[in-house]
Amino acid sequence: MPDHTAMSIEEATRAITAPGQTFEMEEVEIRGISTRVWKNCPANLATILELSRGHGDRDYLVYEDERTTYEENFRIAATLAHALRDRFAVELGDRVAIAMRNLPEWAMAFWGAAVAGGVVVPLNAWWTSPELHYGLADSGTKVAIVDAARLDRVTPHLAELPELRAVVVTHEDRTEVPSLPDAPVPIISFAELVGTPTADATLPALTIDPEDDATIFYTSGTTGKPKGAVGTHRNMGTNLMSLFFLNTRAGLRSPTERTPRDDERGGPGAYLLSVPLFHATGCHSVLVANTAAGNKLVMMHHWDPERALELIERERIVTFGGVPAMVMQVIDAPSFATRDTSSIRSVAYGGAPAPPDLVRRIKEHFPVSAPSNGYGLTETSSVTTMNSGDDYVQKPNSVGPPVPVCDVRVVPDGFDGDEPTDDLPSGPDVTGELWIKGPNVVRGYWNKPDATAATFTKGWLHSGDVARIDEDGFVYIVDRAKDMVIRGGENVYSVEVEAALFEHPAVADAAVIGVPHDILGEEVGAAVVLRPGAKVTAEELTRHVKERLAGFKVPTHIWFRSEPLPRNPQGKVLKRKLRDALVGDSPTDATSPAEQEG
Repeated sequence: MPDHTAMSIEEATRAITAPGQTFEMEEVEIRGISTRVWKNCPANLATILELSRGHGDRDYLVYEDERTTYEENFRIAATLAHALRDRFAVELGDRVAIAMRNLPEWAMAFWGAAVAGGVVVPLNAWWTSPELHYGLADSGTKVAIVDAARLDRVTPHLAELPELRAVVVTHEDRTEVPSLPDAPVPIISFAELVGTPTADATLPALTIDPEDDATIFYTSGTTGKPKGAVGTHRNMGTNLMSLFFLNTRAGLRSPTERTPRDDERGGPGAYLLSVPLFHATGCHSVLVANTAAGNKLVMMHHWDPERALELIERERIVTFGGVPAMVMQVIDAPSFATRDTSSIRSVAYGGAPAPPDLVRRIKEHFPVSAPSNGYGLTETSSVTTMNSGDDYVQKPNSVGPPVPVCDVRVVPDGFDGDEPTDDLPSGPDVTGELWIKGPNVVRGYWNKPDATAATFTKGWLHSGDVARIDEDGFVYIVDRAKDMVIRGGENVYSVEVEAALFEHPAVADAAVIGVPHDILGEEVGAAVVLRPGAKVTAEELTRHVKERLAGFKVPTHIWFRSEPLPRNPQGKVLKRKLRDALVGDSPTDATSPAEQEG
């Protein structure tokens, strides 16, 4: 590739991964498989929290007009950890769920549960009551930490959760939590449980192994209910080290480029948190990484580009991003030209396809920033590859090369081996499913051995994404093999929406496809065939789905078809053919009352 930096990727990588360097690597055995790891990776999340205490009175969490320092967060997390163990008998490996919007208590609960030895189960705050019940029941949650809105959704199911011992509640408006005297389990406020933490707070004395379970993140399944991806403490630490490695290498290759920690006003780096903490990106790559770095996390009550610009100016935000649509909304906001955005040094995004022109727009509007686009999955604990700086400008369609502890291979259709072999076809024009191996790959799916065996073989994750790898090792995501729509960074698996549609008595057949959208990337569309003589409106179908699934999964475009859906000889719907035929045609507006008859 063109020599547009002071040092090549290979040279910089060798320099900082050499023996004795911070990013030295070694081979260890993980679940019987030899794996390349970061030698100096933190052993567990407790190690990271202990180190964060050294940031003292520096701002850690900013929410509206509230500020929490690193020292205050440590005391609260330590106190919560002891309360979980002493009052609710949480032991090593017990699940502690968090179901709330982005609030300071989310971060406090995460650290408190983790250092108590619990397995943190972040549940999607947009989930409906039945979806939240499924997550709590499937994970066998012992204690649920929720906000008031989520309490309303889980309360009807509390009697159906025999393993649940308590619910801890906080209120986003900082009002008192309503009492529920007839609840089948104790319901206690977060503030009451924590009380007033003291200066001598310490973490519970526990031995937490790098391979102990740390998190369960639910990812929508292609064959039904969501699956819980079980991440270990090593997974969490690996992603942290990978991010630090990427920042260090970028600085080495472009010495004049300032890092996200270089705030000209002398304070810590400030990160605008615009993605949900219940996703792997928000938790692994934002919460954990910024905690370790001593950065300030500025939280938003809800995403609004005008509010984002106000906070960028007020808090001297150094890094912001999210999904590509959020970056575009900030640039296009009416007040952009009048706001001071000079503090921005990094614009990072992922989670959805990025328009190549976005790189140009970022450099135009944030001239001293380093744009970056990464690729990762819940199953890879966030980052697998990263494309940033000049490399991104040169190859805007790529998600970058893998971090050094990850191996990636393109595997062709029909491959039935346990692991990629050297005789597989390779080259920049070869496409196939992307397989990934490394210490960031989760150990499997919670209580789903068949799904685990189908997705993970000998340490390799079958990503479900179709990719190619060029001569420089840069990965390009060509297509998604998984039947999935990405709406504003949220994964919507078609089978889940189709299953909800099939529950309606008027529906004979249905197929869900992605519909292009300028801001969200994609919206959910559905082609529906009705039973003979059946009548239904688009509005009725969307209401039916919304009663069963989170709002972002509900179709906003519906096509009623009189002919059968196109299928291959095996009976699988030809989604690409269907999409080509429908997108561009006028669907029935999902909110219109137009009646359709089969």
